Amino acid sequence: MTDEKPPTPEDGWRGGECPAGAFARRSFLQGTVAGLVGAAGGSLLGNDAALADSVAGDDARTKAIPFYGYYQAGIATPPQTIGTFIAFDVTAADRRELTDLFRTLTARAAFLTGGGTPPKAPPGSPSPDNDILGPEVVPDDLTVTLGLGASLFDGRYGLGARKPAQLITMQPFRHDDLDPALSQGDVLVQLCADHRDTTVHALLDLLAHTNGAMRPRWRIHCQRNPPRPAGTPRDWFGFKDGTANPDTTDAAQMNQEVWVQPHTAEPGWTAGGTYQAVRIVHFNLEKWQKVPVAQQERIFGRRKDSGAPMYALSENASDLLDPIYTNDPQGLITPLDSHIRLANPQTPETASTSAILRRSYDYDRSPDVHGGLDLGHAFCCFQRELNTYITMQNRLEGEALVPYVNPRGGGYFFALPGVRDSRDYYARGLLT
Repeated sequence: MTDEKPPTPEDGWRGGECPAGAFARRSFLQGTVAGLVGAAGGSLLGNDAALADSVAGDDARTKAIPFYGYYQAGIATPPQTIGTFIAFDVTAADRRELTDLFRTLTARAAFLTGGGTPPKAPPGSPSPDNDILGPEVVPDDLTVTLGLGASLFDGRYGLGARKPAQLITMQPFRHDDLDPALSQGDVLVQLCADHRDTTVHALLDLLAHTNGAMRPRWRIHCQRNPPRPAGTPRDWFGFKDGTANPDTTDAAQMNQEVWVQPHTAEPGWTAGGTYQAVRIVHFNLEKWQKVPVAQQERIFGRRKDSGAPMYALSENASDLLDPIYTNDPQGLITPLDSHIRLANPQTPETASTSAILRRSYDYDRSPDVHGGLDLGHAFCCFQRELNTYITMQNRLEGEALVPYVNPRGGGYFFALPGVRDSRDYYARGLLT
């Protein structure tokens, strides 16, 4: 699956041309980005002062993921190393300003993901670019992915009748401790790239161009650890995360499990989009490290070293092996309350609520307000029906992992269809 699938005729946008270069004609810049500092309990750049974990190399200049396409990049795109999730409350005064906001976001995202030389400032004027990446903006595999929260469809902009059919505000599950300051939002921006300075540069750029139309609500900066020794990356618990995912190159599977289709109960403009769930989950690592490895494996339902299912005893077993439960109805090999078995019990009754596209990251916001470790998971998944995730999470309320995790925030969003070409813009189908 690529981001360049041509639109079908019935999905094509209509109306006058709106060249991307003109989207930024209205400036929302009415101040500085200082309001973001302190959002979600941390500084803009995280808990240290570094702007980047490493300097983008020369190859970053040509590593551009296509921005235009039937689908947004950053969903089926292979996950980059660095991620940032930032939710906003929209402050645009009316529908016209809201449209200008999405046009501006489109123009900036198209430039940032493609790279290039920013315009020069007139003598004596501030630079239009923050220069974090130097005199030239490098693509660095950057993706900018936008999602809309249910709250955007209240009475402010007259969008209620066009809300995605299943989009709701995230409610706490039984074991959640959701912090309102780390939850919900009108708009979610997901930034992913190969280096941290790229995501920080993009975030500052978007804030500078939209400051008068939306304000930050919460932010989480995160990363994906490298595979060790190979295969799927590990989370802070030391287990391989995301081994079971749809094949993103299989169009039929992605259409069935991830992408909203035309001619369904969903509004027509949603085709090519998908429902996104984000959960900020704190890990109780001090408690987890006291658990023997054999018990940890039974809690997860996989071998810790190899990532293979419980029946695979070899230390060289592949993490791509599928778990098998048909010969283990009592859970003697893979416990019935293990994480992977409750996520996908492999029964006919649960088949329709067991397939999600995971695209998660790990975060470190240490120290927390009490001076302790705050490490955890920025869980992110995409699915054609939001109920798929909600039903799965309800099953996981009974998992053996519950004492070691503390969900603290996040939200549900509808990830928009892609921006088709340079005349299109984010949410055009919704707003016109």
